[in-house]
Amino acid sequence: MDISLRYPSGEAFVFPVNPEEITIRRDKQFETVNLLSVGEVDVPQREKVREIAFSSFFPKVHDESYCMCGGNHPDPQEAMNRLTALMNSREPVQLIVSETAVNVLVTLSSHSSTFKGGEPGDVYFDVTFRTYREMRAKPAGKKGTNTRSDPKPVPKVYTVKSGDTLWAIAKLQLGDSGKWKSIYDRNKAVIGPNPSLIKPGQKLVMP
Repeated sequence: MDISLRYPSGEAFVFPVNPEEITIRRDKQFETVNLLSVGEVDVPQREKVREIAFSSFFPKVHDESYCMCGGNHPDPQEAMNRLTALMNSREPVQLIVSETAVNVLVTLSSHSSTFKGGEPGDVYFDVTFRTYREMRAKPAGKKGTNTRSDPKPVPKVYTVKSGDTLWAIAKLQLGDSGKWKSIYDRNKAVIGPNPSLIKPGQKLVMP
């Protein structure tokens, strides 16, 4: 198995020592909405950006028993500097892991290095890559057109109960009994010509 990074220029950077394991983390996004009758509900969204992480080391001295690149690996400190430059870059690179399905554009989100006593010159590291997702801006709408469709508010409907009056309904629903005429004007077709004659079961749309 070979692990390498391919730059847009065509240059390749090969990790000289294979890690013991490679971790690929996949998560799904959820949007939490609060519904009055149900409470919090998770609405599934798209898959989150995947994370690919592994740990290994850059050897100071080539050893064919574990080095994968035939003695051409970079100096450990130079290799760490290249990882730092990659982390600070906004351009993605291609991460390729042979013998697996990993062949994706990534950015380096984090890396750390460790120096161990008794192993002078070797640099141990941990890296985390995140799969790259290109940002695409939505085309602007034509001048003079409204590209945003705001949902219209749903009017509140009150069902008349026995003993109700428009005065009482206005007080209860609108907080002002003097607004009974607004309710009547909105619902003349349902109530009829006499605002005092409302019947149980009638559905009145609140203004």
